[in-house]
Formats: sequence, structure tokens, C-alpha cells
Amino acid sequence: MTDILRGLPEPPPAGAGALPEGTFAGTAVLVTGGGTGLGRAMAVEFARLGADLVIASREREHLDQGEAAIKEAGGRVLAVECDIRDPAGIAAAFDAAVEAFGLPGVLVNNAAANFPVPAEDMSPNAWRTVVDITLNGTFFCAREFARRHMAAGTPGSIINVGASYAWTGGPGFAHSAAAKAGVKNMVETLAVEWGPYGIQVNGLVPGMFPHEDMTADIKGNLDRTNDKDACQPAMRVGRPRELGWAATFLASPYARFVAGHTLVVDGANWQRRSLTNPPVVTVRDQMGKGRFQP
Repeated sequence: MTDILRGLPEPPPAGAGALPEGTFAGTAVLVTGGGTGLGRAMAVEFARLGADLVIASREREHLDQGEAAIKEAGGRVLAVECDIRDPAGIAAAFDAAVEAFGLPGVLVNNAAANFPVPAEDMSPNAWRTVVDITLNGTFFCAREFARRHMAAGTPGSIINVGASYAWTGGPGFAHSAAAKAGVKNMVETLAVEWGPYGIQVNGLVPGMFPHEDMTADIKGNLDRTNDKDACQPAMRVGRPRELGWAATFLASPYARFVAGHTLVVDGANWQRRSLTNPPVVTVRDQMGKGRFQP
């Protein structure tokens, strides 16, 4: 290759931001799955801009990690244990948030479940679990948020974290791809239903953002890729703070007329196509599984 490939420039350093200081001062932000990974990265950026954070997770250890990171960024934080499959548990988490900081003005539906499995091997329980957490849980949280704002007559902003295979399908991830397609559709539906009440609904899709809390399947995919940057049109992977900046913009006063939109932050990777198709390798072969045995 004779061309000099530089890719997309690196972002500003951690701690920098495009929004004014104090953009979210006096605003509570609830982030599901906000204790680790990209959920924590988004929560930290909201905290840097003055928000009070409520992070929800089923795992106490995850909450402790998120709490420490948010405090380090100078934010106030409440960590609540919550299983988003349980509407009563979600209501209790909102009650705790209201008592601590007032009704959250922003909800980031980040919690999800996922793992790779050939569709023919997928158990009914595996299907139900992923759909229940990723799709049903997202809806239950959004509904609780909207109901409370409708009753109070106050505006609010919801961000549903999605995935690019909501458009393309995801071989090896039939359960998650179907659920994320539902999440994307939910963004478009609820934005129309709830816009008249002042409730803004958008989606946010992360690309490849390596971080210390990646799931085993993502770590395995990265380990099998010799050069991650060269596999991205941007010639680099994303930095977690870049997703945080996107989330804070979507929920900010500067994006009030952006609604029903899903923003993909992945350096155009999901749109990449080859001039010639590589040989087809089945999901089973990619995962090192033998022939299917009923």
C-alpha cells in the first residue's frame, strides 16, 4: 500500500469537553450499568459537567468501582442495586434517586446482556434472558422515567444505548441483535409519543471502545485480531471519553431538537464494505465448535 494512512485524529485529552462547565449542574442523571465499562465512562463525563449521578447495577462490586470513578471526577453519586428486569425494583431505584437528588432529568439505558452463541445452540433461557434484560429492561426503565415526568409536568431526556447490528443483523448474536433492533425502534416510537410532553428520546451506538471491563467474548475477538487499528476505517479504535462526550451532548440543552435519532459513534466501521467478499466462515467455525449435534 503506497498511500500514507493516517486515519482520524486522536480526540482531546481526558477531562476536556465541548460543553460549558456546569451544563448539568442541578440535574440528576441515572445510568443503568453505570458502574463499569462504557456506562461508567458516560457517567463520569456527566459528573464532570456538574451532574449528580445515580448508577444502577445488579453487582455491588461494579457499583463500588463506578462510585469511586465518579467521586474522583468530582461528582456526587448514589449507587443502587437494581435488576432492570423487575419493574418494582426499577421504581425503588427511582424512589432512592428522588430522595437523594430529586427526579432524574436524564436516563441513560446502558445495561444489557450479551454473549456469542450459534442460533441453533441457543437455549430458550438464553434467548429469554438477553431479550428480557436488553429490550424489556430498557422499556421498563424508560416507562418509569416518562411516567414520573408526565405526572410532574417536567421535561426529560432518555438515551438508549444500542448496537449497529440492529440494522445489519449479528451472526452469533441473534438474541442481542433482535433485542437491540427493538431498542432502536423504541427510540423512534417513544420520541414521537413522548415528545409532546417534553421528553426527548435518542439512541447512542458505540463502536469498538476497548476498556478494562470488556466481556470475555469481546476480549477474545480482540485477542484474535492482530492489529485492531488497521481493522477500523478510522485507523484507530474509540476512546471511552468520546462516547461520554456524545452522550452528554445528546442530553444537553444544545441538542433539544434532536429526537428520535440514533447516533453511531464508531468511526464508520459498521458501514465498511469490501469490493470483493471474503470466503464465508460459519459462526460455528469462527467459534471453534464442531458439527451441530441435535
